[in-house]
Amino acid sequence: MKAEGIDGIEKFDSPGKGRGIRVTKAFKVGDLLFACPAFSYVLSVSERGYLCEFCFTKKEGLAKCGKCKKAFYCNVGCQKADWAMHKLECSSMCAYGENWCPSETVRLVARILAKMKSQKDGQRGPSEKLLLMAELEAHVDKMDSERREVHEMDISALHHFYSKHLDFPEHTRLLCIFSQVNCNGFTVEDEELSHLGSAVYPDVALINHSCSPSVIVTYKGPVAEVRAVQDMKPGDEILTSYIDLLYPTEDRNGRLRDAYYFTCTCTQCSSPDKDKLKLKLRKRSEAPPPEEVRTMTRYARNSIRDFRQAKHQKDILTYLLQMCESSIDHMGALFDDANVYMLHMMYQAMGVCIYQGDWEQAARYGEKIIKPFSALYPAYSMNVASMYIKLGRLYVGLDKASLGVKFFKKAVSIMEVTMGKDHHSIEGLKKEMLQK
Repeated sequence: MKAEGIDGIEKFDSPGKGRGIRVTKAFKVGDLLFACPAFSYVLSVSERGYLCEFCFTKKEGLAKCGKCKKAFYCNVGCQKADWAMHKLECSSMCAYGENWCPSETVRLVARILAKMKSQKDGQRGPSEKLLLMAELEAHVDKMDSERREVHEMDISALHHFYSKHLDFPEHTRLLCIFSQVNCNGFTVEDEELSHLGSAVYPDVALINHSCSPSVIVTYKGPVAEVRAVQDMKPGDEILTSYIDLLYPTEDRNGRLRDAYYFTCTCTQCSSPDKDKLKLKLRKRSEAPPPEEVRTMTRYARNSIRDFRQAKHQKDILTYLLQMCESSIDHMGALFDDANVYMLHMMYQAMGVCIYQGDWEQAARYGEKIIKPFSALYPAYSMNVASMYIKLGRLYVGLDKASLGVKFFKKAVSIMEVTMGKDHHSIEGLKKEMLQK
């Protein structure tokens, strides 16, 4: 079936990048280029009971599935609309009880298989106006043995938990689908960048990466919205960032090679002017020797890796905070507070403090973070907006309402561009401000 296209957008061959999309008319900062429903999506298990399984609405009094008691919905309409996907898990959750534990990726792939089976040959869904799900890049030939092993374990789990309701394609096809999800899957996030679920959006996946993006992808429920963060003229390629842009060029490209199998050559990477600011050192009477800086950088990267591994363990909040504080003290002998590795560990420490209820200490970390974040991230960044929201809520909780409202207003000014003025998250923040 022929692609119907998207108004103002066309697919093209992007030099040095392969497939891409570009605009055929002008867009201003904040304009919505297009919205894309998910081909398939899944709510994170950790969000069950808080968000509707179907529309991702957050509300009190959600109704639970009468059979499994695990899935929650706004109303009967949402429950019926989700049944084709929920039935893949409902009886399985009942049968396995506490032993039901497929990963979120496995759950998403199960839904992709069910969706593919429901489509007629060549049929395009509303998320495939430019690209079919089957046409997503997989890069199976570039997979290392470690990633292949993870996919093989996921395939085993898929067979184990979903064999009652799914007919599986041959093994090589399953491996390809898991690889497609690995390279093209999206994390659905809220205004604080909290993980709500995972999804696949074929048309959005056509957007190539740049460390100086022209658009940002945000979410309204499980629907992805693509908005301009730079003015665009006809012929301009639509570019978004696949990764966190806080970090220096070497770190960003390491992440891109590991996850997406390419090295970025955008202006930010070819002329990394910001790297010196991102790796800012404390002022000394004499500059430190290069080897000392390299040694401390290795320590910082190892500390970040160790924290990421440790935070998945249970009941170790005090230990995590000690990890953060120890690394901050050690790095602080050489690195300025605005150094991105210092910022990373302060951000983690802030999160632990919030979780522990130490709002004053969390706010102190936040105050150190927010100014460098504003300088190092692009002008319209949800990383910055989410920090303003966190600080706003902390100060409201500390009975400093006027300060909290000030930060909320800064967040709203960014979110009106990145999420649209009618987004429910902005409406929620404005209600919080009125209450204070």
